[in-house]
Amino acid sequence: MMRLEDISHIGVLGGGVMGGGIAQIMSALAGYRVTVRDLTQEILDDTRDEVTERKWGVKRAVERGKLGFDQAIRAIENVSYTLNLEDLADCDLIIEAVPEQLELKQAVFKELDGVVKPECIFASNTSGFVIKEIARDVSEERKRNFVGMHFSNPVPVMKMLEVITTDESDPEVAETCKAVGEAAGRAVSMVKDKEGTYGFILNRVFAAAAREAKQIVDDGLASPEDVDKAMITGRNWPAAFFGSRGGIGKQW
Repeated sequence: MMRLEDISHIGVLGGGVMGGGIAQIMSALAGYRVTVRDLTQEILDDTRDEVTERKWGVKRAVERGKLGFDQAIRAIENVSYTLNLEDLADCDLIIEAVPEQLELKQAVFKELDGVVKPECIFASNTSGFVIKEIARDVSEERKRNFVGMHFSNPVPVMKMLEVITTDESDPEVAETCKAVGEAAGRAVSMVKDKEGTYGFILNRVFAAAAREAKQIVDDGLASPEDVDKAMITGRNWPAAFFGSRGGIGKQW
């Protein structure tokens, strides 16, 4: 069973904004060797730019005083990029960040299961699919080493991490993932999987609030602008329900 002291090499399956952000914090802040795998060189080059050059990359973080120069160098040197799945074979923990399609996630984990060493921990960064369903096609032994690790975008800025366990997850595996997250500067919340739901803590609570906000507007009780104004000024939110929000594919 993998414990915190056993973790040295982390794989990130899927690059882009989210995968690049995960790779960045795991290398720069936690000091791990990280390998990012994706399907095309173009995506890998784009991911490298996310880690180094773009708005939330390490160079800008140094300029803003959020990251030390040595940490930035470590992030650049400790992250490698590959098209070959076999380069993840000796990883101790693999965090999946492929597009949010259940069948795709199931397929990539099934393929990984036959390539990666049996003690490796598998974690999905899904924002809401049931973890047990994602783990459906891996071996029974691997299911003990399978959890969710849901980061919030942009990962270098947003400190939240949800670690999600199934009824088959080994509790020690969950604790290891929590410790890895904390080593990367995350504030970790632990949550259990529940079949028939979408989302864990963050997205379920926000979705419930969004439904209520929409109902207030639909009932003619307040305008969308006034609902957002109340939440932003009353709860100190940077954004609310109806105005522009940041996220993957959007401008922060």
